[in-house]
Amino acid sequence: MKPTEELMEEHEAILGILDVLDEISSQIERHAPFNTDDVARIVDFLRRFADGCHHAKEEQHLFPALEQAGVPRENGPIGMMLSEHDLGRKHIAAIAAACEKCVRGEEASGEIASNARAYARLLRDHINKENRVLFPMAERFLSLEVQERLSGAFAHLEEVEIGRGVHERYHAMLHELQDEYLAS
Repeated sequence: MKPTEELMEEHEAILGILDVLDEISSQIERHAPFNTDDVARIVDFLRRFADGCHHAKEEQHLFPALEQAGVPRENGPIGMMLSEHDLGRKHIAAIAAACEKCVRGEEASGEIASNARAYARLLRDHINKENRVLFPMAERFLSLEVQERLSGAFAHLEEVEIGRGVHERYHAMLHELQDEYLAS
């Protein structure tokens, strides 16, 4: 599998968790009770899977390979993607902080919903740009040899840095949350 195909598969999982996050945001906006434990689980998914695994593959491996192939970082697609990763981290941190406030009994559900909505909009647009612009560019600019090295680096990151079975555990959690929030 090409490294861009692997990243696109991960995008599907991220989009799935965004759908769950949207449903929880809708509950909050309707002033319905919501499960702070599930919000915390989603934050963990976003931090470890979306950022710690997926964005790490891009930032540590794909983007540098694209730069070496001549794709500019500044004023180009790589710089934009990095900026959006940083903005996403800020939204995730805000969701986590608001969730902790709610657990302590403070009213912060609106902060969860507003940051969750902003994050979901950002990530859906971000994923669209990567799938439609950046990844096709990578397939054009990167040789098969470089793509094979990227695939190896991705596997190493998952196995050694993230940990064996972590990817699968997050997919199982995603399916559980989808069944709970989206099945109707």
